Amino acid sequence: MSTSGSTMNGSEIFFECLRREGVDTIFGYPGGALLKVYETLYDVTDIRHILVRHEQGAAHMAEGYARATGRPGVVLVTSGPGATNTVTGITNAYMDSSPMVVFTGQVPSTMIGNDAFQEADIVGITRPITKHNFLVKDVKELATTIRKAFYLATNGRPGPVLVDLPKDVMNSECVFNWPESVEIRGFKPTIEPHENQVRKAAKIIAKAKRPLLYIGGGVISAEASEALRKLAIEQNIPVTMTLQGLGAFPGDHPLSMGMLGMHGTFWANQAVNNCDLLIAIGARFDDRVTGKTDTFATHAFKIHNDIDPTNIDKNVKVDLPVVGDSLKFIEGIIDNLPKTKTDRSEWLGEIEAWRHQCPLTYSVDENSLKTEFVIEEVSRQTEGNAVVTTDVGQHQMWTTQYYKFRQPRSILSSGGLGTMGYGLPAAIGATIGSTARPNVLFCGDGGFMMNIQELVTAAYYKLPLKIFLLNNHFLGMVRQWQELFHQEKYSFTDLADSNPDFVRVVEAFGCKARKATNPEEARAAIQEALAYNDGPFFVEFQVIKKDMVFPMVPAGASISEMLLDRLNPKTMV
Repeated sequence: MSTSGSTMNGSEIFFECLRREGVDTIFGYPGGALLKVYETLYDVTDIRHILVRHEQGAAHMAEGYARATGRPGVVLVTSGPGATNTVTGITNAYMDSSPMVVFTGQVPSTMIGNDAFQEADIVGITRPITKHNFLVKDVKELATTIRKAFYLATNGRPGPVLVDLPKDVMNSECVFNWPESVEIRGFKPTIEPHENQVRKAAKIIAKAKRPLLYIGGGVISAEASEALRKLAIEQNIPVTMTLQGLGAFPGDHPLSMGMLGMHGTFWANQAVNNCDLLIAIGARFDDRVTGKTDTFATHAFKIHNDIDPTNIDKNVKVDLPVVGDSLKFIEGIIDNLPKTKTDRSEWLGEIEAWRHQCPLTYSVDENSLKTEFVIEEVSRQTEGNAVVTTDVGQHQMWTTQYYKFRQPRSILSSGGLGTMGYGLPAAIGATIGSTARPNVLFCGDGGFMMNIQELVTAAYYKLPLKIFLLNNHFLGMVRQWQELFHQEKYSFTDLADSNPDFVRVVEAFGCKARKATNPEEARAAIQEALAYNDGPFFVEFQVIKKDMVFPMVPAGASISEMLLDRLNPKTMV
């Protein structure tokens, strides 16, 4: 590590700053505006550069890395199309609150605004989808700007920050000075929750007969999962989680009710509608959770803790807001609760009755294969301890229902944006960042094709990623909506005549591959894939073509109005 006071060019300063931020991996693709940076990178040995095959893949990989490790993902791409290709990935990270710093090359500062070759106003383009972005105009500002970028990405509510690097700035020289501290005007996130609010919340929780913990991804970002488990178990409070909150509480614990909302469990939604206290922590009352907001938890006193004050009262009015870090909030609640516990056996018994009334079930046919079976079998063979990435669609929702996540940072899924094509590159990033546990990707045939080029990345770096393609030859979730709500007009969702032979394609990319068409073959293929660690292992599961995900809350309906099955789609509960 170089010392402050040395004269360096912008590219040397760039890598020195990354070292001081603890960066060990960059996801990138070279280009003209970054030639000096990549010249310097040629001799860098302590920071790993992962060569992607498309800049969208770089952004998703960086987010997958961040979600799996808790450390910010780093992207390095060139100007113009290199920069604009990251927009979907940046938006995804912004909506799902993932820490990421994106560095984009830019034409020389003297050429900005002249429609120069490969010029794009990436600062203007990404302003609505980043926490903040910077255009570095002077090499003397570079170190301070990078310091600010990482600080913004990781403090308060995490998110993406973009830094635009003009070519002449990276070629210029100055004396390197590292700012040990950072001060950003107007950015003062509230970390410590207000003590009086915490005490009020604890008193209300202690008295509640029918409390419910509603947990979002903010609990995982705050590393608050252990504290949450202690609170829930000691106080006998049932826990329901959002898509991003899964794993914050063990999915196989009796107090776990799984996911709530549109494709949540029947008993979780019933508990929301019947609780007397809803404790929302690190969640934002997303529309896929709440359904029709004026019918959501109408009988409950609502406590809402979030580090982002703009989330409070945004979608659902609450009775007791507590802005601050979720770990500190939960620890404060535990410290202020009385030693005597409230008897909640009647409430837990009621939830158990709902669980038995409408369990998650599916039929098994030894001659055909269901997606639910594959996911549940992977959960069983990995004992719920894998890092699981999903793409977007039916398989994504079945994963939330049938994979029992036992620890945090175990599910990576595009929630807010719903990005098809997210799965493969995000799983690659997760595998690079977290190799202590098995890394599994569930994807559909539609989403898999959207960033299939990144198979080269997985194969080249010999990543032990298990790629499980659930092939129903349809854009399954769109098809489900077409059947239920659009007169069964399957407009451009049938992929049977256009899908390639996936096994042959994947083998051509240099990956090991096989196919399974029934439960016996599926069990064996999963076992073989999990045991193979010399590179990616791909399994194509030929699953039932017209299967649908239930239960389901129709768009705009109350979460008390759940479609429970296909044969009687108007069943409302």
